[in-house]
Amino acid sequence: MCTGSVSGSDSGTNGWSRARGVVLKTLVLIGGALWLKRMTKSTTRWDHTRIVAESLAGEKFSREQASRDPDNFFNLRWLSCPAAEMVDGSKVLYFEQAFWRTPLKPFRQRFFLVKPCPKEMKCDVEFRTYAIRDVEEYKNFCDRPKDQQPQPEEVIGDISEHLTTIYLKRCERGKRCLYEGSTPPEGFPNTWNGASYCTSELAVLKNNEIQTWDRGYDDDGNQIWGGKGGPYEFKPAPASSFNDMLSPFKTSLSA
Repeated sequence: MCTGSVSGSDSGTNGWSRARGVVLKTLVLIGGALWLKRMTKSTTRWDHTRIVAESLAGEKFSREQASRDPDNFFNLRWLSCPAAEMVDGSKVLYFEQAFWRTPLKPFRQRFFLVKPCPKEMKCDVEFRTYAIRDVEEYKNFCDRPKDQQPQPEEVIGDISEHLTTIYLKRCERGKRCLYEGSTPPEGFPNTWNGASYCTSELAVLKNNEIQTWDRGYDDDGNQIWGGKGGPYEFKPAPASSFNDMLSPFKTSLSA
């Protein structure tokens, strides 16, 4: 009887262990399936928009490129930050460009508008640039405290002339870029410095790096302005390097 009783207890214990093992395996399989589904879930059009907008934002410099090829490239400061959001969810960013020695004197100011490409087009993100109604009011926008910046409703009201549109696609696997694109071959009207039209190329790379190539042409297709040696390469600068770059500016402020 004692043996029989012990045998019955062992059988129950073994049965429970087997049942518990089946339950654990089932949970592991379900958890794995959910994780796999999450990892393989397709990226939405708005996910692409968010990635591009976040990559465009921030402070970047062409310092490395200018050091490597000073005859063709200047050390420029790229500065961009979120400024507003449209009713349809499109992201509006303020952008300015300056020589690194004079960061508070931008020579180019724009609004960027980033949104998903229309469904009928074979692209992922539509990137538009616009003139600003009053550029002086927005100078050094990103460097100011929030309460000293024009508010989102003001920003939307100050979006002026449409300048260019670039259609971005996800880069093929194995390439350095995440997204790349260009204006249509015919470009957009541009009369600066005697040009008739301009073209733009944009590449969003890993680590929030940006490559951009803007060029102006006359009616005969001759290049009037813009880089001839390739696109500008903007990289986020380490904090220490940034402090070194701004040291002349800081010195002039303290003088």
